[in-house]
Amino acid sequence: MKHLWELYTHGTWNEPFLIVSICLFVAASVFLYLLIIGSRNNHIKNERLRAEYGILIDKLLFAVVFEDLPFSDIIQKESYKMLKDNRFFREFTTESVINLHKNYDGVYARKLEQFYKDSGLKNDSLKKLKSLKWDVRCKGITELAEMNVHEVFDTILISSKARNKTLQITAINACIKLEGTKGIIHLTEHPYPIDDWTQVNIIAAFKKHDIGDTQGIEELLESKNTTVVALGLKLIKELKLTQKVPFVEQLAVQAPNTFLKYEAQSVLQQLTD
Repeated sequence: MKHLWELYTHGTWNEPFLIVSICLFVAASVFLYLLIIGSRNNHIKNERLRAEYGILIDKLLFAVVFEDLPFSDIIQKESYKMLKDNRFFREFTTESVINLHKNYDGVYARKLEQFYKDSGLKNDSLKKLKSLKWDVRCKGITELAEMNVHEVFDTILISSKARNKTLQITAINACIKLEGTKGIIHLTEHPYPIDDWTQVNIIAAFKKHDIGDTQGIEELLESKNTTVVALGLKLIKELKLTQKVPFVEQLAVQAPNTFLKYEAQSVLQQLTD
């Protein structure tokens, strides 16, 4: 300590300190410059590959959807053989299949779903569910739900109870798409408050996927979680489920608090006017 104090008082530390600081600054600047250049080059490369692969993928999916080309023939194509294990190609193919599936239904949608399974893209999405990164899990959940992979419902249901808000909403929306009302009945036992934003997303998911079978929504009114009961009332009101009026009437009489009593009465008034 005495030696350091002497260096400080005599000012002999100034020059070495400035030299080291300048060297560190220059090194950091060079590192950031190389990082930016590398990132830019990767972006340019990816865009070039996207354009190159896009032509091949468009032809491939056109043949799958409109020419009934079986996967056994696709796998024999030299262009597909060379790229079928390329990570970027597979990711871009999945993205293209998902986007195309959103625009078709019926037999065309089923052809895309079959290709999704046969090509192993489904397994790629399943692997994403095991990722520690919540955004990767969200992507996997969205892909599997869009392609109607019902066997992953129980796995996605676990993610719907996650603390991460985006992951939770993504999983709940996927559950609704896959199993309709069954995708939210578990919320009856939900221990945490469901905020307004999540409720809005759940209602939007019901409207978007045009869920025909609403059997079981009334179970939400029996929850001990006030926010879950409020969600049930909002669903009944927004979807105009007049067949649920008896359950709302019962809640209006037996509501555990004034807030839910007034909410139930308001829904009753709108449904019976």
